[in-house]
Amino acid sequence: MNKLYVELQQLGKEILSTTLTLFKVMIPMILIVEIAEKLGAVELLSQFFEPVMSSLGLPSSTAVVWVTTILTNIYAGILVLVNTDITLSVAQVTILGSLMLLCHGLPLEGTISKRAGVPIWLMLLVRVGGGLLFAWIQAIYYEQTENGQELAKILWSSEATHFTNYYEWSIAQIKNLFSIFCVISALIIMLRLLKLLKIEHVMSLLMLPFLKVLRISREAANLAIIGITLGLSYGGGLIINEAQKGRLTKRDAVLTVLLLNLVHSIFEDTVLILMLGADINMILWGRIIFSILLVMLISQIYWVLELRKQSEC
Repeated sequence: MNKLYVELQQLGKEILSTTLTLFKVMIPMILIVEIAEKLGAVELLSQFFEPVMSSLGLPSSTAVVWVTTILTNIYAGILVLVNTDITLSVAQVTILGSLMLLCHGLPLEGTISKRAGVPIWLMLLVRVGGGLLFAWIQAIYYEQTENGQELAKILWSSEATHFTNYYEWSIAQIKNLFSIFCVISALIIMLRLLKLLKIEHVMSLLMLPFLKVLRISREAANLAIIGITLGLSYGGGLIINEAQKGRLTKRDAVLTVLLLNLVHSIFEDTVLILMLGADINMILWGRIIFSILLVMLISQIYWVLELRKQSEC
């Protein structure tokens, strides 16, 4: 009984800690976006990114969702999305969701990557460039096949459109934040159950063959699995520690961190985008395959550059 109480207490602390950390970023962002919208900055931003969004088959107004996600996190991006009066198809949500999955929290995660030996410019090129490339491939696929044209069924509440006063707007924001709290709680409980049922371990074993294709060491592959399942902060932190101790080569550290930049928190992040009505095959399996192929290409370039450097010496 005491063990169960301790477990529940730890679970509650983890939920509150995670929620408060996110809300410290999200609440200021909600206010900034609202002020920016009133001042016309959102419209200007949408116009600036309109060519990019249009080339991907997305409304120009989705630009602010993507930019918010880039600067903060997926939760903040979702909150901006549900506060806009946008109707999207499954294909459009999948494309936008893929951009959010590959390009979120870049200031924070870029710092982690830099400490692990990945230059900021390379991280931005891989994530933003890779995100746009992946989204463009999907846009062509959906246009050619005409799949995913039905309206997406978003599971997040969308309360904050066309309010007569800021009291109603504030109540709607509180409801949205509460729904996010519920989602975070469910995800943390789900992750805990996956660990208890050893499903997470099975998923890790399934990922090993993919990681071997990248020709990274077994030690780096094990760390990559931790980051893929738990997040870049966990995996990146371990990689930084192991690299500093000399247990990982620079090549292993760089390639593993780049992979984690493209695929991390695979359970949590995937579920969040699924709740927007996205296509699971594209945002899960398609993203994994795309990420591995992209890192394989980088691995080959890295290997060629190393050979050239050795020949010059």
